Amino acid sequence: MKAILDDRQRRHNPQYFMANGQVLQNPEQPQRVEVLKNGAIDAGAVFDTPTDHGLGPIAAVHSPQYLTFLEKIYPRWQRIKDAGHEVIPNIHPAARTDSYPRSAVGQAGYHQADTACPINAETWGSAYWSAQSAIEGAVQITQGEQAVYALSRPPGHHAFGDLAGGFCFLNNSAIAARYLAKRGLRPVILDIDVHHGNGTQGIFYESDDVLCVSLHADPERFYPFFWGHAQERGAGRGLGYNLNIPLARGTDDAAYLEALQTALGQIKNFGPDVIVVALGLDAYVDDPLKGLAITTDGFARIGAAIATLNRPTLFVQEGGYLADALGHNLTSFLNGFGRI
Repeated sequence: MKAILDDRQRRHNPQYFMANGQVLQNPEQPQRVEVLKNGAIDAGAVFDTPTDHGLGPIAAVHSPQYLTFLEKIYPRWQRIKDAGHEVIPNIHPAARTDSYPRSAVGQAGYHQADTACPINAETWGSAYWSAQSAIEGAVQITQGEQAVYALSRPPGHHAFGDLAGGFCFLNNSAIAARYLAKRGLRPVILDIDVHHGNGTQGIFYESDDVLCVSLHADPERFYPFFWGHAQERGAGRGLGYNLNIPLARGTDDAAYLEALQTALGQIKNFGPDVIVVALGLDAYVDDPLKGLAITTDGFARIGAAIATLNRPTLFVQEGGYLADALGHNLTSFLNGFGRI
């Protein structure tokens, strides 16, 4: 299997985020790159670096205003007297239609949904190359590759068209899917991260050219809280093109695989040409962000189930945080998929 990674993706090194009123170390650490890379290599993946495909495929998903913010906000932030060393919002608009301020502080609140997406001097560059890794994977799929793994870090599925959140800045899976759709293919995004891909849903919610399917821990008491419920089925032309399957906290391998069969059935009825798997490994039973209870062997079974779709497949890395089994879980999943 071909795999894609640019070393500049390691440079983003977020320090903090807030959870349950506590300031904690941010779990989206650069070390994830090395652990995941080794896990993919152990499954037989061969890494290459992405070509720079420019801003066009990224701007097909994210607004120019948002991209300008991501690129420019850190140096602007540093001009504020006594500013912290990371851009972290402390105020938010009540709605996306509220006024757009000139202030760096106000714009941070407008474009950052929460405290889990701090921006530092290296964030824009790492996010850019993370997106380029996903784009390169999509390009290779269009050139005949049957399976490609994009080690996209930082991850992307919580990023909306103009809003960062949950460790995510550019929505790598959405960027890849839109690239494929613009080339006449029918892509499905199958999100198996423990958290609902709220940004991905928001981007395609009124679209019928990409089917979005997500299995995740029930958001009634789990991040991202406000999105990911079963009744969210799309709107306008997109009605019926969004499927959420919220799962009870602690769901194990057997129950997860049963729910996955429901997802695969709807995917088949979309008639897809290509599958984009938003590959979160944080559904693992001992992941630091505990939500579900998937075992290392369970990831192999999930990979094998997805392989039954028998379509070219692009795996775009999402969550999965530093735990002893993180690399082993990726190896297990890719071996289970079986196209190595």
